[in-house]
Amino acid sequence: MVEILEMIAAGQTDFRTTPMPRHKLTKAQWEQAADDAARGHVSLLGLWATRGAVHMALMDPNSHAVGVFSLENRRKGFPSVARLHPPAQRLERSITDLFGMRAEGAEDSRPWLDHGAWKITTPLAKAAPREGDAPDYDFLPVIGDGLHQVPVGPVHAGIIEPGHFRFTAQGETVVRLEERLGYTHKGIDHLMRGASIARGAELAQRTSGDSTVAYGWAYAQAVEAALGVTPPPRAVWLRAIMAELERLANHLNDIGAICNDAAFALMLAQCGTLREQVMRAAHAVFGHRFMRDVIVPGGVARDIDSAGRGMLEGLVHDIARDFEPLVELYDNTPSLLARTVGAGILPVDLAAQFGAGGYIGRASGRDFDTRRDLPYAPYDKLVFKVPLRSDGDVNARIWIRIEETRQSLNLLGELLRSLPEGDVLVPVSPMKEQREGLGIVEGFRGDVLVWVALDARGRISRCHMRDPSWFQWPLLEAVIEDNIIADFPLCNKSFNCSYSGVDL
Repeated sequence: MVEILEMIAAGQTDFRTTPMPRHKLTKAQWEQAADDAARGHVSLLGLWATRGAVHMALMDPNSHAVGVFSLENRRKGFPSVARLHPPAQRLERSITDLFGMRAEGAEDSRPWLDHGAWKITTPLAKAAPREGDAPDYDFLPVIGDGLHQVPVGPVHAGIIEPGHFRFTAQGETVVRLEERLGYTHKGIDHLMRGASIARGAELAQRTSGDSTVAYGWAYAQAVEAALGVTPPPRAVWLRAIMAELERLANHLNDIGAICNDAAFALMLAQCGTLREQVMRAAHAVFGHRFMRDVIVPGGVARDIDSAGRGMLEGLVHDIARDFEPLVELYDNTPSLLARTVGAGILPVDLAAQFGAGGYIGRASGRDFDTRRDLPYAPYDKLVFKVPLRSDGDVNARIWIRIEETRQSLNLLGELLRSLPEGDVLVPVSPMKEQREGLGIVEGFRGDVLVWVALDARGRISRCHMRDPSWFQWPLLEAVIEDNIIADFPLCNKSFNCSYSGVDL
């Protein structure tokens, strides 16, 4: 444990402003790092591969120092991290699908992203034509009396992304849930390879549409760190305004949608109206409802004028006025609370083990917010509260969203009042050498991580983007156990994990 923590602390600088160093590990040290993660001595932030190497990002949970570690010359396999630390399992399976590198000792070696529809295998390594049909996907067995299976998806009744859920139930009670995702695989890691910095920004912001700003900002941080670029103060304040608008829109949408899944459609209609106001204001001020392609390495591509500033100030006032009656309505509707209180409980220890980010972790006692604990401008100059609960049920996840909505409104007010003058963009010039950078931003779901490696031409040689949902989807499987099938939509929406963010 001490050795890995010392490596993290060694030469620790602000990784958002300088190229990110990597610590090269031996096989024994790699296994020790996995054991440290399993024991909770370090937190796993990410696990990915490049040709011939695997990498992981680790954080000291006490000092919040971050380090990137590599095991090189591993073209065929590497010691499994998931064998000791289960949160790494799906990341390892995706590494095998994309690079053909086997996680040695892994308990689950089934494909994750590869559904057998690709014409080639291992597309990010030495790709080979696929031979024959892909084997059937074997869901994990469940043994017991009176059990039956209920398959749901991948096509669903609503206009949502595809995902397959395989329930094993005894009567109405869920004994096991297993997810199969990967249906929205876009080949985005392959598209990133060889792309220009500008094209990479466009791809990053199309990874998971509801987190456009978070991905764009994390990618920009990674590139700026790799090249030693500091964006202007006004640009980072504008980024924060966009980030809080994105958080506000998504939390309002989720609060209404969760209540709708408990047959309380009034909240969906009212919260949907408020969300639409946010989206229209974003479009009017930043030119796009999701504020796409506004954040670029070096700053932002669009400034706001006094009229736009006034519009956003009016929006904050109106949302703050209209939101509180909805909170009171939620808290004083017994039939609604009867569905949300006590449903889908995520234990505190499980949230900590998986490093659950965002409202999922904070509703189950994990006191972590990147804006505060890995601070970046302008949040390092702002005062805000990070709400925390330990009851871990659907109700708790709603209340975390409620409190974060209030905090976002306060932050938006402060950001608009204190918006500095000046330029919004500085040039970003590629270096004639290889550079690497890391970015971590607090999206509405939790921490979004982006690691970028640039070649000597300034092109992207590898970009890894880790959505918070990688560590949250497995927890949904855990919380639905011993609940009835009819409560799954409620639990699922209270998590609201991203399909696209993990399908890559």
